[in-house]
Amino acid sequence: MADAAGKAQHPCRICEEPMAPSEVHRGGSACAHAFCRACLTGHVRAKVESGGAATVRCLDASCTGTLDPELCRVALPSDVFERWCATLCESMFLGARRTYCPFPDCSEMMVADDDDGGGDAGKLVTQSECQVCRRLFCAQCRVPWHAGADCAAYQKLGRGDTSREDVMLMEMATEKKWRRCPKCEFFVSKVDGCLHIVCRCDFQFCYGCGAEWESESCSCSDEDANRDNSDNDDDDNDADDDAEEE
Repeated sequence: MADAAGKAQHPCRICEEPMAPSEVHRGGSACAHAFCRACLTGHVRAKVESGGAATVRCLDASCTGTLDPELCRVALPSDVFERWCATLCESMFLGARRTYCPFPDCSEMMVADDDDGGGDAGKLVTQSECQVCRRLFCAQCRVPWHAGADCAAYQKLGRGDTSREDVMLMEMATEKKWRRCPKCEFFVSKVDGCLHIVCRCDFQFCYGCGAEWESESCSCSDEDANRDNSDNDDDDNDADDDAEEE
């Protein structure tokens, strides 16, 4: 009986502690190396938390085999197993452009599907739906969907100006051809006159291009100002005509 009991004990390949048959855990299908639950869990946890490769090698230093997640599953805590599986999934998309749901209570990883084929070649995907929480977000700006403004307009918003009202204001500013002061970011509307603008913050800039007044980067002329005034008059006349029709 003593010999039979002794044969039933299998030493762990790492800690050398004897294991009953029910405590023996093989981690790989390509080798017969067996380990205790504690050693197997500690090895996998260390590899996953270190941000290493998704493929985890056998604990035996002389073995070139890899561990099979399904074989290890029964021995691993659920959090370690799930994190390992997530790392494996991400490794399948190496080289692909990944994006994450911007909502803090979700943060699901997805592959950004840029449409570079078909009839709309080169068109970037912007409005996307998270496959987990089903909320809309912008895959380019990586924020909740900015309805009412394209990506270019949204990215021009000042820090903190990302509410729906701010986006609507930006759309109106674009339509009305308002210019934003480069210094204080206050919107300025020019009805008539030259391109020289003195903002309420005393910063001087060109209404045509937005550059600091008389800087080398500004190439606007009086003709641009006259053309801009003419466009504003046309817009006002169109608005008056619409009001009369109503």
